[in-house]
Amino acid sequence: MLIYSMSVSVDGFIADREGAFAWGAPSDELFAFHLERVRGLGCHLCGRRLYETMLVWETDPSLRDDELGAAFADVWCALPKVVFSRTLDSVQGNARLAEASVAEEVAAALEATDKDVEIGGAGLAAQAIELGLVDELRPFRCSVVVGGGTPFLPPVTEDIPLDLIETRTFDSRVIYERYGRARDDSG
Repeated sequence: MLIYSMSVSVDGFIADREGAFAWGAPSDELFAFHLERVRGLGCHLCGRRLYETMLVWETDPSLRDDELGAAFADVWCALPKVVFSRTLDSVQGNARLAEASVAEEVAAALEATDKDVEIGGAGLAAQAIELGLVDELRPFRCSVVVGGGTPFLPPVTEDIPLDLIETRTFDSRVIYERYGRARDDSG
């Protein structure tokens, strides 16, 4: 299953007009949830900006100063990653640059594991959504309105019916929403 999951403002942005997203910093409870979620992945497909943002988990030893941080760094470092970039010549850690189309890389990632695969970065996820490849949307809705910035979802030309599978409210006033593509029960 291909999953798209990001922290998102109430008005639907993953970063504000200046590109900031500090409002999405997780509480310990939410961070522990992210740890378990990422632990269950078989691969992560990421755009360049998300890759560069998350690279600190592989390069900054201070993020291992507490038990949760160390556990997340271990899980993130071990997770295979495919990075989509037109500007990077190389990547670090357990990552490789994408060599094929989004559709081909998604198919290869899903074939290589029996676990879920996550895609991240708004531009990359938008391509996968437009191709009909994303099985689940899992936004973490933060209690803030930012008024503009990088949208979580791309504009679409056709409705994408969804089923609400799960919700959970965290102590930090973040609401986790899990949606799957609606099943056609028409027989």
